[in-house]
Amino acid sequence: MSLPHALLTALVEHPCSGSELAERFDKSIGYFWHATHQQIYRELARLEEALWIEALPAETGRGRKRQFRLLPAGRKELRRWIAEQQDPTPLRDELMVRLRAEAAVGPTGLEKEIARLQAMHQDKLAVYRRIAQRDFIGKEPSRERRLQHLVLKAGILQEELSLAIAKEALEILGAPAPSTRGAP
Repeated sequence: MSLPHALLTALVEHPCSGSELAERFDKSIGYFWHATHQQIYRELARLEEALWIEALPAETGRGRKRQFRLLPAGRKELRRWIAEQQDPTPLRDELMVRLRAEAAVGPTGLEKEIARLQAMHQDKLAVYRRIAQRDFIGKEPSRERRLQHLVLKAGILQEELSLAIAKEALEILGAPAPSTRGAP
């Protein structure tokens, strides 16, 4: 996935300014694709150069934000990208490498880091569950809403898996090491 396609996805939903887009990005797509506000603004300029988006005329007055909207060429690119074949992204999880290293070199105090990560995953899971309650429970299950809910459910499952792994890792790391006394 690329940042341009994430931004086109956000803009296809409705036009907004760069700062509104960055804020929306932080609250939705940003959970699955991280980008800094600087990267977002830089990419908006590129998308405008490619004629995939355009800046709407700014309202008069000082400090008015430029609104961006998707152009037909941007919609065409987004449709092309959606239909594109793509292999699954290889897993890159530093914690898994740290656990393997811990297994090889012995106790390192990794439990503290895992407990910290566990708390972060619990917080994010709570956020996802609040979003699910607010945006999906008891709402009309349109196709659009069902797809958005599916993305959120994927995030929930990912956080639940991370919590299960952290729990088991802490159990293993807290277990006494087998005795090597009397071993040949």
